[in-house]
Amino acid sequence: MSANEKKSTHGSCPLPFNHSDVIRLSHGAGGQMTSNLIRDVILRHFGNPILDKLGDSAELHVQNRRLAFTTDSFVVNPLFFPGGNIGDLAVNGTVNDLAVSGARALYLSIGFIIEEGLAVGEFDTIVETMQRAAGAAGVTIVTGDTKVVDHGKGDKIFINTSGIGVFDHDFILDPRHVEPSDVVIVSGPIGNHGIAVLSKREGFSFGTDVVSDTAPLGGLTEALLRACGNRLRVMRDPTRGGIAASLNEFAERAQVEIELDETSLPIDPPVAGACELLGIDPLHVANEGKLVVIVAAELAEEALAALRELEIGREACVIGRVGGKRAPGRVVLRTLLGVRRVVDPPVGEQLPRIC
Repeated sequence: MSANEKKSTHGSCPLPFNHSDVIRLSHGAGGQMTSNLIRDVILRHFGNPILDKLGDSAELHVQNRRLAFTTDSFVVNPLFFPGGNIGDLAVNGTVNDLAVSGARALYLSIGFIIEEGLAVGEFDTIVETMQRAAGAAGVTIVTGDTKVVDHGKGDKIFINTSGIGVFDHDFILDPRHVEPSDVVIVSGPIGNHGIAVLSKREGFSFGTDVVSDTAPLGGLTEALLRACGNRLRVMRDPTRGGIAASLNEFAERAQVEIELDETSLPIDPPVAGACELLGIDPLHVANEGKLVVIVAAELAEEALAALRELEIGREACVIGRVGGKRAPGRVVLRTLLGVRRVVDPPVGEQLPRIC
């Protein structure tokens, strides 16, 4: 380990190094270091044609049916935050990974790792919230597991959720289908979840409560599929790494440039103020109830209308367009001053433990 790397271990959120012999918080941020870890370690050992697609869900073919299968783990701190808690976050996060893959979520498994000393009342509240969230998303919790670890060996509770869904159509959503002139749409204001968790954890006040956007997205994705069919290129729920991570993935996979318009970005004033105060790019902040979508330009209005028919998507808007291939794999933002700046994927973990 270099001297610089040794120095970085003293903070709670160490500086990122792409060449490191230890796992750092930045490896879990959903940005470049996460991609490196997946490529250099996980895919090197586990790589196969299904996993190599690196979608939000794996697409499986079983007896002439297309199934979607996904899994996720949740380690949010604090457990309870404005707008939700770790329980509905876990359910919605997994349901949404199925939904943005184009599948209809059906069943979930739940795995609890509980630290000795967690109040039974808190656990009961979390489980009750999970059941309500599952009901709202139209899924059934059918299996699970519970483990308890010694006090001091966990952080109150970690939750793993896995989900199974079915495809009710023959459309294939893939970033490689993105084409020049396509439009980028987001279903509503961005950055609320990350700032809500951070404000609760650190005791920040931004003049008004920032509330997490955690919610199931199945209604929105089904509406988009009906409205756009195979002209819907790709969907993501931009969680870790935010909008920037999702769009950089799209640009890299499609080998196109994506240009965003800063004047079109929907950001609630308290979130914008918090990001400015903390020096955080809102495009890097996690969301838990938003869609980012790329669709053929001629169907942009149909896509917006489909999203806006539902309360959760009433603030949907176009935030950018897909350019040509002069700068393949790059995302840029045209600022209020008309200047273009590159929007890199996040490297370090700016807001640890938010999902």
